[in-house]
Amino acid sequence: MPADPRVKDVDGIRTEFLFDIVVDLDPPLDFGRGPVGRRVLFGSAGGTFEGPALRGEVLPGGGDWALFRPDGTMLLDVRLTLRTDDGALLHMTYGGRYTTPPGLRAEMADPAARHRVDPSRYYFRTNPLFETGAEQYTWLNDVVCVGSGYLVQDGIAYKVFQVR
Repeated sequence: MPADPRVKDVDGIRTEFLFDIVVDLDPPLDFGRGPVGRRVLFGSAGGTFEGPALRGEVLPGGGDWALFRPDGTMLLDVRLTLRTDDGALLHMTYGGRYTTPPGLRAEMADPAARHRVDPSRYYFRTNPLFETGAEQYTWLNDVVCVGSGYLVQDGIAYKVFQVR
């Protein structure tokens, strides 16, 4: 089979594992259907993150002000506060897309079972960015990351990679 001409190998772009993050979620707040889709707030109730260079906790109070398009794709708009194990505060933001194929939506609608669905069956990608004044983590202010999301019981999780 010939290579897909739309896929390009981009020289110089590689990724390096940054951390795994698990975000515990509050019950969702549904704003209803507006002019561009259905807005739902998935508030952060806490969580943890851990990787080779940093680890710590997700503080309550952030969340995802998600927008569900009519075609079922969720547009992410997330802001979280992370506290590292040495006490530094990191502001983490990301957008992204969470797309569930139509044939999988009924299975994903069951809160008691959706975290058991293999993440390879849906598309859940993010683009985390960071902001901090903590000197030991200022390197995060200048990196772009990509994340691969998946569902966990009572929350969401991501594997986050720094783009080099």
